[in-house]
Amino acid sequence: MTSETIPIRVLVCDDHPMMREGIAAVIASQPDMCLAGEAGDGREAVAQYRVLQPDVALIDIQMPDMNGIEAIQAIRAEFAQARIAVLTTYRGDARALQAIRSGAQAYLLKSALRKELTEAIRA
Repeated sequence: MTSETIPIRVLVCDDHPMMREGIAAVIASQPDMCLAGEAGDGREAVAQYRVLQPDVALIDIQMPDMNGIEAIQAIRAEFAQARIAVLTTYRGDARALQAIRSGAQAYLLKSALRKELTEAIRA
């Protein structure tokens, strides 16, 4: 990364602290990315997005208080240009398709390799 390169700012939204910490560690290891913030539920994800306006948000589908799909809908209603990837545990999860229809541009499996995660964030 050169001094002129602005890192990709990523918001990580998942109700499991270990998952957030793992993703944050992957992001921290990339010279062209930085962790903009974290959220543990859907309402916090929307609030953090409003404040931080990250380049990319990674949002878990299943979270307490407000699920990921509702959070995506709320973010996209306010920020039409938001770049969002949904996180899911299961390949072929019907809720991932619903999240795409709600405004997410991609979905990632939580079991994805580091390279797949970072490539998706860059894309």
